[in-house]
Amino acid sequence: MLLGAPLFLLYSVKGAQGLTLGWSRSLLIVVTAVVALGALAALVVQTAVMAGSLSEALKPSTLRFMVNGTTLGMAMAVRAIIALIAFVAVAALKAGRLSWGVSVAAGLVIAASFAWTGHGAATEGPGAPYHLTADIIHTVAAALWLGALAVLTVLLVRRTRSDDLAIHGALHGFSGLGTLAVALLVLTGLVNSWFLVGPAHVADLGASLYGRLLIVKLVLFVLMLAMAAANRFRLTPMLGSVLASGEDPRRAVSILRRSVIVETLVGAVLLAVVAVMGTLAPPSAM
Repeated sequence: MLLGAPLFLLYSVKGAQGLTLGWSRSLLIVVTAVVALGALAALVVQTAVMAGSLSEALKPSTLRFMVNGTTLGMAMAVRAIIALIAFVAVAALKAGRLSWGVSVAAGLVIAASFAWTGHGAATEGPGAPYHLTADIIHTVAAALWLGALAVLTVLLVRRTRSDDLAIHGALHGFSGLGTLAVALLVLTGLVNSWFLVGPAHVADLGASLYGRLLIVKLVLFVLMLAMAAANRFRLTPMLGSVLASGEDPRRAVSILRRSVIVETLVGAVLLAVVAVMGTLAPPSAM
């Protein structure tokens, strides 16, 4: 949300002239607060896991060791600090290109930080930089797609008749960037799978919980990809044709809104699956 939502607004704002976007400020204030609190909570919980108790984890000396002595702790601390800085900046600025630009910059750093708290940072050997780089790009591309979906959902739910042309312009304007995000997800997903699964484990992928969840993730991704393709190549042009002909666009907007909402919900389920996968050892580590 912190990265994809404002980037969508920046990239599509020319095609979305006429939309009232003041709500984006409140959205980003909430998002930056959630990211900051979530990062701090994750730091404390992870410290408790390593220290053996929550009371020990709350000691400043223990937290200081976690931040200074581990890559995991440093990444979480950076995530919290950047989110707090973004929170102050977004709260002080009006909704607009400057506020969105600050959020995108913060979102890029925060999205990249997740690679240092996941499997990408655990790879050793000559392939480690490639896996970490692929993981960063994968996370950024996913954030771009899911954040854009969140904004589209808000726009379509808040939609008024006068917004239809601007919404169509925003959808059309974002299509190129959305295609790039999908291409990056596919390419970096293949790289990550090479390191986390490996050719030797493809045949018995269903034998481990990680492998079964990976299959579920891929099914959800293909489902989202099919809905995104339908939105871009069928539903968005259909809305454009209806608007150009002067017909009542309510049915076309309703179909598009339903499709985007379902795609967003599938994306949320996919995130939950990925969250569980991040706690499991991949097949290549067994």
